[in-house]
Amino acid sequence: MRLRKKLIGILCVSFLLVAIGCSAGSADNSNSSDQQTIPKGEENVVTPTGEELSKKETDNILVAYFSITGNTENIASHISGVVGGDYYKIESEIPYASEDINYRDNSSRANREQNDDTERPAIKDNIESITEYDIIFLGYPIWHGQAPKIMYTFLESHDFAGKTIIPFTTSGSSGIGSSAANMQPYASEANWLEGRRFSGSANAEEVAEWVNGFDLNLNHSVSEFNLASGENGRAPKVRLNSGYEMPIAGIGTYSLQGDECVNSITSALQSGVRLIDTAYMYHNEAEVGKAVRESDIPREEIFVITKLYPSQFNNAEAAIDEALEKLDIGYIDMMLLHHPGSNDVEAYKAVEKAVEDGKVRSIGLSNWYIKEIDEFLPQITVMPALIQNEIHPYYQENDVIPYMHEKGFVMQGWYPLDGRGYTKEMLSDETIVEIAEAHERSAAQVILRWNLQKGVVVIPGSSNPDHIKENISIFDFELTDEEMDRINALDRNEKHDWY
Repeated sequence: MRLRKKLIGILCVSFLLVAIGCSAGSADNSNSSDQQTIPKGEENVVTPTGEELSKKETDNILVAYFSITGNTENIASHISGVVGGDYYKIESEIPYASEDINYRDNSSRANREQNDDTERPAIKDNIESITEYDIIFLGYPIWHGQAPKIMYTFLESHDFAGKTIIPFTTSGSSGIGSSAANMQPYASEANWLEGRRFSGSANAEEVAEWVNGFDLNLNHSVSEFNLASGENGRAPKVRLNSGYEMPIAGIGTYSLQGDECVNSITSALQSGVRLIDTAYMYHNEAEVGKAVRESDIPREEIFVITKLYPSQFNNAEAAIDEALEKLDIGYIDMMLLHHPGSNDVEAYKAVEKAVEDGKVRSIGLSNWYIKEIDEFLPQITVMPALIQNEIHPYYQENDVIPYMHEKGFVMQGWYPLDGRGYTKEMLSDETIVEIAEAHERSAAQVILRWNLQKGVVVIPGSSNPDHIKENISIFDFELTDEEMDRINALDRNEKHDWY
């Protein structure tokens, strides 16, 4: 059964399949909704039955979908990015081929199935844990104005009594219309709510607006991490608005070069670090990639961030390919613009295109503040998933952090332990040392923990294996509110780099 908490690989596959579907689209299959689009925002809905949707926890939510060309899968991935929960692809026991959805051919498989009321294509496997879910987002394409018959198989194969079903569909010429209503008798004891049709290329923001309209009271947050779920050597993750999950503690590689960089990343991976930050201007992307490739850790478990420098903005597409070539790890988990500069909007749009092409999975910005972000956002399509700025006890960005959180952006701090000659002073700060002694921890661990409790992802840099292990061992203690306030009071608005 393809059931999982994470979306590893899904967006990359989705965009590839969408591209295939679009290239194949023609009058020959104009009724195949998985290969069509509709004007953005246009929708049809079914009348809800039963009581209004009650507030549930995200662990009780399932996103289940059927998709051939990838358009419905694209929407499902956006929904999962908002609600978290589990993710299940409904697959036919006999896979569908492209000729099976040729609507000009009356003998094609899709036509035969849609014209036979008794047809029920067998599905690959059922959801054994269906009782665990209270809310099911149910996705499918429209075939000849209705849901594919495999959706009937899915509904008849599970008990949905007392559950809430929220249908969604991708469609080129038909609304969700009667398709959801006609499925309701096959899960008649479920509470069916309003459904919506989307363009297969609908963006995450559009989908999120629809999902958030249900007031699900989701329990994942970009501002409050689930620190209790972490262990020393295994950082918890935060779900990005792109649908992917990212560890909340990792390693920065600024100033690490050559073998020192390879050895540092190798040591970090051995200590349980799974988040690595590099950049074009660090001149070590190749070394980072080498360490990742030579580890025995599956690629999908490692989250790699790199950055485009303003000097690359004029030819961002080539710069993205250069980063991919240097890293040589298949894809980039997140690409940031290193700081504002001439042609930054055009560079960002090039990264958006790289996401569509499966080269990059998530996009972010580094060294953008409130004024810069307000000017930038109206000019782009895909919202940044992360903002990476200088953040430490002497420069806390207490106005910027909540502002970005409000917009759904994860905050990440570079120089969490200060930097460029200032680290020793901060690690010797009397207040921080007192708190560290009270917890029998190092000053560095206290500072990193303070960041996490403020909802800031940390990427401390180090080439010392003991320090690297120490920096990922911050999940067995907690700072009190009084201790947090004491560190908050250390803010000097003292920036230690020019960005």
